[in-house]
Amino acid sequence: MSPRVVITGMGAITPLGNSVETFWQGLLAGRSGVRRITRFDASKLPCQVAGEIRAFQPHDFMDAKLARRIPRSAQIGLAAAVQAMEQAGLGEQAPVPERAGVVFGTAIGGLDHFVDGIDVLRQRGLEKVNPFVLPGGIPNLTAHLIALRFQCLGPNATLATACATGTQTIGEGSELIRHGRADVIIAGGTEALLRDFSLAGFIAMRALPVSFNHQPEAASRPFDALREGFVFSEGAGAVVLESLEHAQQRGATILAEVAGYASSADGYHVAAPHPNGDGAVRTINWVLQDAGIQPDDVDYINAHGSSTPLNDAIETQAIKTVFGAQAYHIPVNSTKSMVGHAMGASGALEAIVCVRSIQDNRIHPTINLQNPDPACDLDYVPNQARQHVVNIALSNSFGLGGQNACLVIKRYQE
Repeated sequence: MSPRVVITGMGAITPLGNSVETFWQGLLAGRSGVRRITRFDASKLPCQVAGEIRAFQPHDFMDAKLARRIPRSAQIGLAAAVQAMEQAGLGEQAPVPERAGVVFGTAIGGLDHFVDGIDVLRQRGLEKVNPFVLPGGIPNLTAHLIALRFQCLGPNATLATACATGTQTIGEGSELIRHGRADVIIAGGTEALLRDFSLAGFIAMRALPVSFNHQPEAASRPFDALREGFVFSEGAGAVVLESLEHAQQRGATILAEVAGYASSADGYHVAAPHPNGDGAVRTINWVLQDAGIQPDDVDYINAHGSSTPLNDAIETQAIKTVFGAQAYHIPVNSTKSMVGHAMGASGALEAIVCVRSIQDNRIHPTINLQNPDPACDLDYVPNQARQHVVNIALSNSFGLGGQNACLVIKRYQE
């Protein structure tokens, strides 16, 4: 029988706060972390809003020398992992290094380091190029830093599956434990690329909202008829996964259990979901099967809910296809309504939300849901948090490249 996989620690750096608790309390309060961009002058861009992390001090989590050499995405990813390991009570080193691993991810990673290096080369010459520009931009830098910090000498992997990354890292990390290849896995995702060129790319795709520059808190509005696109954000989320036996042997506090994981490809389009939601339907069905549960067992769905016209409608249809009439009785919400879309980090942050929903029996609202869309007709917990017993939560992530990933997270019971 495969080992059960449990979560014993969590960490979060977000536009709503730089800890799991501030993140969670901000969500329950229905507070938006979306603001006008301050990281650079965005006044000439059609979209001037984003989910920026504020008041983050890398020196709280690493020495100043390291912080100078690594991109912001690696800074916040390492910080989230430090928080998760602290909550898990594992200190500064995994108990048995060869039995501890890292599965972390990012959609875009330290691309800013590469761009800055190119600018320096072309404007100031070869002698001014920083020798850390390439190591600082590699996608697996965060996984390396976490493995180095905590001496996780077992499996080490970096995933880059766009918007599904954070969900898949937790799922693939759980699989390593299920197959007996590790006792402890630090899993999660990070993203921090609020730069003019990254926003310009998404603007060219017509993926970002352009009508809310003077009302940024209203820009991310999943399932609302006036939604225009996702709000690009930064963030990092990390969890400590353990085999149940390992967690019990060391007397760890168990926060929740990862009961199921599935992923699939649409095989359809790089930027649009399958029009029938086939990939989403396939993945949800598979994750329920992996968890050994029926659709009626699900108490709550944390939706991908990106606030794009196409994705929200198709995700809604996929949920109805899988759950039938029961879909109208399951609370569904979107964390992105308050923190925007942190790409590779979103799935990890949303898994953390599922754990806190189970712990507190509360579901945060989907804010800015004011204009009903006939194509989006489920219970999205509009604008106010809700008391609701959550024993089993489904978390959806669907993204660029036709990537689909889902987790089932449930209340831990002996």
